[in-house]
Amino acid sequence: MRKSNFHFLDIERGDPPLIPMDERRGSFKEIHSEYQQDKAAVQAERCLDCGIPYCEWACPVHNYIPNWLELVAKGQIFRAAELCHETNSLPEVCGRICPHDRLCEGACTLNDGFGAVTIGSVEKHITDTAFALGWRPDLSKVKPTGKKVAIIGAGPAGLACADIMLRGGVKATVFDKYPEIGGLLNFGIPPFKLDKQVLDLRRKIFEEMGAEFRMNTTIGKDIMMEELLAEYDALFLGMGTYKYVDGALPGMDLNNVYMALPFLIGNINKVRGYDEGTEFINMENKRVIVLGGGDTAMDCNRTSIRQGARSVICCYRRNESDMAGSLKEVKNAREEGVIFRFNLQPTEILESAGGISVKFQYTGEEKQGKDSEEQIIEADAVILAFGFRPNPPEWLKEHKISIHEDGRVKVNDSHQTDNPKIFAAGDMVRGADLVVTAIADAREAGQQMINYIK
Repeated sequence: MRKSNFHFLDIERGDPPLIPMDERRGSFKEIHSEYQQDKAAVQAERCLDCGIPYCEWACPVHNYIPNWLELVAKGQIFRAAELCHETNSLPEVCGRICPHDRLCEGACTLNDGFGAVTIGSVEKHITDTAFALGWRPDLSKVKPTGKKVAIIGAGPAGLACADIMLRGGVKATVFDKYPEIGGLLNFGIPPFKLDKQVLDLRRKIFEEMGAEFRMNTTIGKDIMMEELLAEYDALFLGMGTYKYVDGALPGMDLNNVYMALPFLIGNINKVRGYDEGTEFINMENKRVIVLGGGDTAMDCNRTSIRQGARSVICCYRRNESDMAGSLKEVKNAREEGVIFRFNLQPTEILESAGGISVKFQYTGEEKQGKDSEEQIIEADAVILAFGFRPNPPEWLKEHKISIHEDGRVKVNDSHQTDNPKIFAAGDMVRGADLVVTAIADAREAGQQMINYIK
């Protein structure tokens, strides 16, 4: 029973406590401690249960947010977990890394002066608590169809598609080149945002549901596409975007200039003890410049801090309000010691006596009143974080799969490629986007695949 329709006036927004800054800056652990049930319930009770749930419509998977907030307030965690999984295949992931401030919490009615309901933290609390207490998806009423599909890519899109397949009685076998599931969830997003044990547990849960994972497997090398087409009733492509944008910046081939993705992957491999051939790039005691303003740039900023960088400067070509990434990630980076410089367009990377330097052109109003429209900043290392594009493998063309000029796979309204047996969704279709949009697209594609194979 809700205590009061005006509970939000008595209780302020309260996020889970942060670990101490000294520990936070020197550790790759997640920075937030866990909600206790009583705290989560109090925060959930702040929800107004609006007649029109703006939060729900701002969510790409359209989570039943007011409904599961009410269940948490009543202490009904298992029912809340069931409801979370009705719309989202990876709620424990989205609760951690979604840009809630730009999606559900940004649309919350209380965000206008009272502090939005802590939707993301409550979602994380629901799944973490339910899993710890032994809750698992109930597939006891699922009737096997005798059909089977191959899913190429164990990232968010592939996992979401597998979830829909299993719940529809279809056997799902997932192939991926990496040793663990998750794609960039595991090998790109740093552990201080997403503890990798979360993905280890999710793999176990999917396997209990009936999924088969074939890791360290590259299509076109370890197994051919022709074999998959012959063996399976349908195929799903969810290989994401791994081709990084370099911006064609002069001087990017100089020593100590790095791309964001190899830097992040090398760090995670070291933290997890993997030997995947990706070089570990150490920023200890270095002056680091990160170029970019999205979440990947924030990951590079905060990883450099934890490696012990002497200084980290993040330079973005537009205003702070124009940054593509999550506002909370910018806030976290700034608290941890990252210096932000805005309205600086990088034009060239140069060799200098002290190492390297970056030449910038002032943009926007900031250039007014400057003695020069250019600025040069010295550094020991530069990381380029300009985003990612699809990098479709050559074998796609051999199987009548059309591709846009920018590398995105072409699909129809049913997420079907020109080859009717092959479906695709996620970043390799949409272009680099959010984890939650990849999940939403892949769940829709999964339903269409079930319709097709039946």
